[in-house]
Amino acid sequence: MRAVGLIVEYNPFHNGHAYHLEASKDAAKADVVIAVMSGDFLQRGEPALVSKWCRTRMALLNGVDIVFELPYRFAVQKAETFANGAVSILDAAGCESICFGSESGDISAFYQTIDFLSEQQKPLDNHIKQFMDTGVSYPKAVSLSFRQLPDWERYLDLAKPNNILGFQYIKAINQQKSPIRPLTVARKNADYHDQDFASETIASATSIRKAIFSNEDGKTEIDQYVPEPSKQLLQQYLHENQTFHQWENYWSFLQFRLIHSSPDELRQIYEVEEGLEHRLLAAALVSNSFQEFMQKIKTKRYTWTRLQRLCVHILTNTKKVEMAGNIEKASYLRLLGMTSIGKAYLNKRKKEFSLPLVSKLSSFKEKEILLDVKAARVYSQVIPNQLKNEMIKQEYKQPPILVE
Repeated sequence: MRAVGLIVEYNPFHNGHAYHLEASKDAAKADVVIAVMSGDFLQRGEPALVSKWCRTRMALLNGVDIVFELPYRFAVQKAETFANGAVSILDAAGCESICFGSESGDISAFYQTIDFLSEQQKPLDNHIKQFMDTGVSYPKAVSLSFRQLPDWERYLDLAKPNNILGFQYIKAINQQKSPIRPLTVARKNADYHDQDFASETIASATSIRKAIFSNEDGKTEIDQYVPEPSKQLLQQYLHENQTFHQWENYWSFLQFRLIHSSPDELRQIYEVEEGLEHRLLAAALVSNSFQEFMQKIKTKRYTWTRLQRLCVHILTNTKKVEMAGNIEKASYLRLLGMTSIGKAYLNKRKKEFSLPLVSKLSSFKEKEILLDVKAARVYSQVIPNQLKNEMIKQEYKQPPILVE
């Protein structure tokens, strides 16, 4: 059984994801689709719209065969670390290939750019340092520095978010000496950051979430952009939990954590550095919403995404010491769900997996998984009490979802 791996968030699963899934399966000539999916908090430092269990069911009903969770220590991270964790999981699970969406759509462009940057590493590093000294963010410094290199126009546009991630996936494959073959398909119609609907059937997850939050349930506006199973699961989640998750739901918790912490305590939190604790505390005391807080702490040096990730770590009280150690590879495969095809693949291949397979949390004692548990507990705090308690219990007792 030939498996293709996808690295996803499905926030939520939409028609563009469906296109990517089918195109990936065709490109890899795969029998099985394995997705490694971020848990309840995402790479851009946001709570997922709906829980990882709901998004797992979405994935399975829309064509994915196996869903593994990307652990918190990799999911809420910069692109390089995010890629390392995801690639290591798909490699351990026996994927022959990984297929990602990109603005380029040309896999050779990624290899050419990697070779080019390898040759130009010293001048690139010098330019990055010079731009960083002007106070701009690291991603901005990299983008500007790239344009200082000779003939940079001939290579991949690393200002594009999916190109950046694809670049890091291939770097991770090379560094881990994985036999996985990278493939890419061009993104269709919608741009990653599009705020508004750009076509009749394909829209970015950003624009879909915007529609959902600007209309009580958003269902009339998003119907043509999401598959039927996604639409039904979104409606069901809202009905049962009385909310979709967004940062404003968590603002009071974040503000409480901040104003009850000393600067010394905040300095222990992962990614709090360079005196940021003082700026965070000052803004927390005078902000009335998460949006207002973010606008107060935003600077040229720190991107909005970087600051949101920092806020997630404060919210979950994730300390530097907890994130220390291996950020190159995951140490377990947490199975969230499978189809009957996925189950057959696991039965046939799981003894060959290079990492332990976790299908029930209560039977697994790996220390790193406690970060996932803590994140899930925090994530549950904005839903009604009875449901919140059930969601917390679910983290330990929920067997993998099976979709026949």
